[in-house]
Amino acid sequence: MLEKISRINILKDFYGPLLTEKQQEVLSLHYEQDWSFAEIAEHLQVTRQAVYDLLRRAEAALEDYEQRLGLAERFLYTRRKLKEAYEYMDGEADPDRVNKALDIIREISESI
Repeated sequence: MLEKISRINILKDFYGPLLTEKQQEVLSLHYEQDWSFAEIAEHLQVTRQAVYDLLRRAEAALEDYEQRLGLAERFLYTRRKLKEAYEYMDGEADPDRVNKALDIIREISESI
């Protein structure tokens, strides 16, 4: 579940502005503030089923945007690779380690 929460929050960071205000609010309340469906329903004065449906549609929209554009995956890939390069550079100044870090940086720059 924690993995899903992280994924939804990352997708929301990238594609949240493309959602309706209500979808953004429900995602924020549920995934960022950990409100239950009942709490959100009471706050919005709708049914729990309406909250569930709204969340599922918002999640589907985020996944669709990611499938089409891939911005979040590209960001996560770049972050992983930069961390890997940093680990090569953090330590002994060995030419082999520096070259490995440079190879990673080249790989990132070529994928942009």
